[in-house]
Amino acid sequence: MNENQAPCTQAENTLLTVKQFCQRQPAFTIQGIYTLIFNEAKNGLKESGAILRIGRKVLIDEAKFFAWVRKINGQAA
Repeated sequence: MNENQAPCTQAENTLLTVKQFCQRQPAFTIQGIYTLIFNEAKNGLKESGAILRIGRKVLIDEAKFFAWVRKINGQAA
């Protein structure tokens, strides 16, 4: 790591499938997350960068997702 790079924490690099995300965060249901993803262009989730796609696989960047949640609830991200 060079001196200009900040150390990465595990939360910054955590990419999870929808099922893995819901297992780690039981407040969210699989269907609820898929609904958010389906409407990502309308709800601001797309701009957050929290949803990544590799082929048909959908991954959630956990840190960016929760930053988006805080943002839509009027809190500083």
